[in-house]
Amino acid sequence: MKLTTASKITVARIVLIPVVLALMYWDFPGHMYCALAVFILASLSDFVDGYIARHCNQVSNFGKFMDPLADKLLVISVMLVYLDWGYIPAWAAIIVVARELAVTGLRLIAVEGGKVIAAAWSGKIKTASTMVGFCLMMLPVPELVVTICWIVVVLATVYSGVEYFIKNAEVFK
Repeated sequence: MKLTTASKITVARIVLIPVVLALMYWDFPGHMYCALAVFILASLSDFVDGYIARHCNQVSNFGKFMDPLADKLLVISVMLVYLDWGYIPAWAAIIVVARELAVTGLRLIAVEGGKVIAAAWSGKIKTASTMVGFCLMMLPVPELVVTICWIVVVLATVYSGVEYFIKNAEVFK
């Protein structure tokens, strides 16, 4: 299979995940700013690959599957670091991971039925709010800002998860 430019960008986002994690844990002056820069690059690549896919007629089933998977891997990986550091309570991380696994499962069931579920707007908003929140959490901000960030992430996650299941309930018939 030949990858489109959009799909190559998605794959590059996946490759950047261990780089972000290494930079978050590697303790040197400015390591979190370096991690933030790579995280922003990975996050922005989500918008770039989507734009290229739509505007250059590169939408593919590979991209529809891998793009949300790359987002989930990036979010869950960084979120687990925040959990390790005590920035996010375990119950909040469980909600986010459960939603990600549930939506992935929904997509897999849909694929078996010959349907590909593309990202919904609420999912895009969830992804954007998560990326912004996680960026803020990489900065030296007050604890209240960190708390607000993860609360927004959880609320957007729950809303988008419920919407995916309501809009795609026919998959279970």
